[in-house]
Amino acid sequence: MAVIKLDRMTDSNRVKKSFNQQGLMKTLGASLESVENGSVTITASFHESLTQQHGYFHAGVLTSLADSACGYAALSALPDDYEVLTVEFKINFLKPAKGSKLIAAGQVIQSGKTLTVCEGTVYNETRDKILAKMTATIIAVKSEQ
Repeated sequence: MAVIKLDRMTDSNRVKKSFNQQGLMKTLGASLESVENGSVTITASFHESLTQQHGYFHAGVLTSLADSACGYAALSALPDDYEVLTVEFKINFLKPAKGSKLIAAGQVIQSGKTLTVCEGTVYNETRDKILAKMTATIIAVKSEQ
């Protein structure tokens, strides 16, 4: 899949500030690792509270990380007076999510005036296994500030 080049510079502080306001990311112990124009990486370390009945990371954890990575990738490509909301996503779980850490990478595929399509990939701690793939549609909404 071809990734588009984006014209604007990323304000990583805006993305970081928004990420730090997310209660769910705090609950998951997630960290914002990198922000570039149209690309974001989020990680979460293993904790028993994030598992399902077989001891793997719960699918909801992978989904939440991928959704946030896609959303923040989209936000990084938008003007400063816009925020984002997820319109829809599709996720495929490819392997059981085990290991010491998850790495979720979000990448803008196509950014329009209103809708942005992103791809999210969740990897294991060494990035040698793809655990899940997401395609998400994100909507740009005018900021209320």
